[in-house]
Amino acid sequence: MNQALEAIYNRRSIRKYKPEQISREELEAVLKAGVCAPTGMNRQSPIILVLQDKEQIAYLSRLNAAVNHWESDPFYGAPTVLIVLAQADSPHAVQDGSLVMGNLMNAASALGLGSCWINRAREVFDSDEGKALLKKWGIEGEYIGIGNCILGYPDEEREMKPRKENYVYYVG
Repeated sequence: MNQALEAIYNRRSIRKYKPEQISREELEAVLKAGVCAPTGMNRQSPIILVLQDKEQIAYLSRLNAAVNHWESDPFYGAPTVLIVLAQADSPHAVQDGSLVMGNLMNAASALGLGSCWINRAREVFDSDEGKALLKKWGIEGEYIGIGNCILGYPDEEREMKPRKENYVYYVG
């Protein structure tokens, strides 16, 4: 089977990670896939922020959890968090950022890494605390949060859940 298709077919959302950090080579390969995602009119509205510092991840995790009043870690202990933001004034921001997120997760699968899309990036970076983080990190401009892609070495195996009937319709 084609290796790219195999990686896509076998990708699962992983919610349990080993504590070891992923290698720099793996990180760069995943990031390159994200950067290669198509964007509306090739405007390349998204940016990707890389967090591997435990304290920064813990702080972002608390902000993310607070959106839903959770006590648990929404990043499931993953050692790497990739934050995808897109230019707020782009008419294709959500679509562009979503394609980046898909490429990041499919690349992770191809490399044997675990990944999961964690929502609430928009709420976090719309908040005063989130805007302060972006300023602290030197991110200038108006951005909206698209998603958080957590990465790490999986500490679980997940089976694909059955797909619904009538997922695909042939028309005409």
